[in-house]
Amino acid sequence: MARTVFCEYEQRETEGLDFAPWPGEAGQRVFARIGKSAWAKWLAHQTMLINENRLSPMNPEHRKFLQGEMEKFLFGGGAEAPAGYVPEGGAPEG
Repeated sequence: MARTVFCEYEQRETEGLDFAPWPGEAGQRVFARIGKSAWAKWLAHQTMLINENRLSPMNPEHRKFLQGEMEKFLFGGGAEAPAGYVPEGGAPEG
């Protein structure tokens, strides 16, 4: 039987993650309060941030930035796309 959580991002009971996806306290918070579908949405947003800002997950400063954006995206009402970002096949956001 799948583990369920009340997902703070989706504001509903949903299937929980299988493991903490981020190290430390932030990862435990995500594991306890975020569902799989919300995490998948964050991963897509994170990929866009990495590509548009040319970030390296190996760089400690970039990881700190990504963690802050993750917390805003999942718990703080959303994170914004980089200035001038144009989604594939769409108009500029922001």
